[in-house]
Amino acid sequence: MSDERKTTDEVAWQQAWDDAKVFVAENDTSKPKFYCLEMYPYPSGKMHMGHVRNYSIGDAVARYKRMKGFNVLYPMGFDSFGMPAENSAIAEGGHPHDITERNMASITEQIKRMGFSYDWNRMLKSHDPNYYKWNQLFFTRFFKSGLAYREHAPVNWCDSCSKGHESMVHRHYKICSRTTRRIANNRFP
Repeated sequence: MSDERKTTDEVAWQQAWDDAKVFVAENDTSKPKFYCLEMYPYPSGKMHMGHVRNYSIGDAVARYKRMKGFNVLYPMGFDSFGMPAENSAIAEGGHPHDITERNMASITEQIKRMGFSYDWNRMLKSHDPNYYKWNQLFFTRFFKSGLAYREHAPVNWCDSCSKGHESMVHRHYKICSRTTRRIANNRFP
């Protein structure tokens, strides 16, 4: 064995995985299928430790299933259509599409740098007309058949960040985690 050791950093390994298409899901009926899906991030800013925790768990599950012989479909995408993107664009004074695309590129770079095993060939963006046209079609059909309807219900609303909060509210004190202000328990229209 040689006294020389070749060192390879994680960026080189990530490139090798990408070149070998290690994480690309193929149509392989000889293997059992497994679909791993986490929440897609809002591209209204940068990643934070909550994202890292969530995606680390999904990545561990996807890798485990691959090692067990499953054909794993593990896509990534962005929940890029709606209020967080609009609010980010308003705050920055730019067009929502431009701000969203820039933030998605930044988050994608951060996620890839962490080495998560996503199939990037299957990335989706909810602000893409080829994506949301299907949401609109299904919603319209659900609405016409009575499966989607409008109803009054309680909602935790923060006037400061213009969002209804469910998971972001400290339940006992009713404080918005983004603005640290008290929120009202109102009804949405």
